[in-house]
Amino acid sequence: MSKFGSDAGANETAKLEVGGKTYDLPVYGGSIGPSVIDVSKLYGDSGYFTYDPGFTSTASCESDITYIDGEKGQLLHRGYPIGQLAEKGNFLETCYLLMNGELPNAEENEEFTRAITYHTMVHEQMQYFLRGFRRDAHPMAIMVGMVGAMSAFYHDSTDITDAEQRMIASRRLIAKVPTIAAMAYTFSIGQPTVYPRNDMTYAENFLNMCFSVPAEEYTVNPVLADAMEKIFILHADHEQNASTSTVRLAGSSGANPFACIAAGIACLWGPSHGGANEAALDMLAEIGTVDRIPEFIARAKDKNDPFRLMGFGHRVYKNYDPRATVMQETCHAVLKTLGIKDDPLLDVAMELERIALSDEYFVSKKLYPNIDFYSGITLKAMGFPKTMFTVLFALARTVGWVAQWNEMVEDPKQRIGRPRQLFTGSPVRDYKELSER
Repeated sequence: MSKFGSDAGANETAKLEVGGKTYDLPVYGGSIGPSVIDVSKLYGDSGYFTYDPGFTSTASCESDITYIDGEKGQLLHRGYPIGQLAEKGNFLETCYLLMNGELPNAEENEEFTRAITYHTMVHEQMQYFLRGFRRDAHPMAIMVGMVGAMSAFYHDSTDITDAEQRMIASRRLIAKVPTIAAMAYTFSIGQPTVYPRNDMTYAENFLNMCFSVPAEEYTVNPVLADAMEKIFILHADHEQNASTSTVRLAGSSGANPFACIAAGIACLWGPSHGGANEAALDMLAEIGTVDRIPEFIARAKDKNDPFRLMGFGHRVYKNYDPRATVMQETCHAVLKTLGIKDDPLLDVAMELERIALSDEYFVSKKLYPNIDFYSGITLKAMGFPKTMFTVLFALARTVGWVAQWNEMVEDPKQRIGRPRQLFTGSPVRDYKELSER
């Protein structure tokens, strides 16, 4: 049930005076975080819209899944700090938490883990769909197409009015998206599809599907599997970001869950969203060596220079990204395990981090390293090409999208998304015949 709106009284009232009239707007408080001014009836009462490009000051929905405090550098999933989930739990526990609101007990954990593990196979006819892509197709293009096409293969779980079908579709997505991601990867490098195995953990299975070959036995490195688990957990959900908002907007029309998640994947593909870790790696490679850092720092401070330091700062976090702390430790563990001691990219990254945390320019602007700063280096060391970075992001974020989609569908206040605009085009004018123009 809604925590505010028609189910509870407003905490207080905000007054808006415009055009000589005053309008009372209800103010509601959440469990934590900023209160909201309800403007849902403002247009009907006054004839005015609110104007908020990028929706930076707009709460588009009510949610109890993920909370971010950008000033404190805090990320909570159902109240649990992201650091605790990444250090103490595993990804499927986090999936269960996001989907159901609580961490699973032993019995629930066994049932959920088994359900996901034993549904990782995809319909065999999807292999033919995969082979229809060009051999050099970008893995993200394959992901958008393959996940959207799931609605053509799993007709029995597309009725969003049926809670049982929603649950089945949700679990299918969590189980099968890693298989599709691995298929996209092996297809892109000309390797055969490796089928999932039920005797492995979620992360182990994904690494095996990506890197094993039929010609020889492949042993999953436990440190890399642990790193993969943490990467998945750290990317599982992040409140109402661009791709999650896209999933909710697509879902508000009544679209099936597979189409909605495909829409989220398409949005995530943008370099300002899911492609940020790839951009950060490109930047480190462009800098090349530690001795060139002062040159690029000077460029970053120059307002007339288009160069920007990628992997620093965040749209929401105005403090240290809490995910970056775990990702930094994971990055070091992977490099140590693989024997990478003198990686020039890491040397550049460490020096950039030192500068960012001590230079007054970065401190005053709160341009702290974020998760993308370290994840690109880690994934590169693990053997993934840059084209797979956003695919891995999409794999992990699927559970967040699914949880948010389910919450949206079950919200009694949910209406089809329909933002309005500040129109600045031509006013009414009459059509002129061609000879008169």
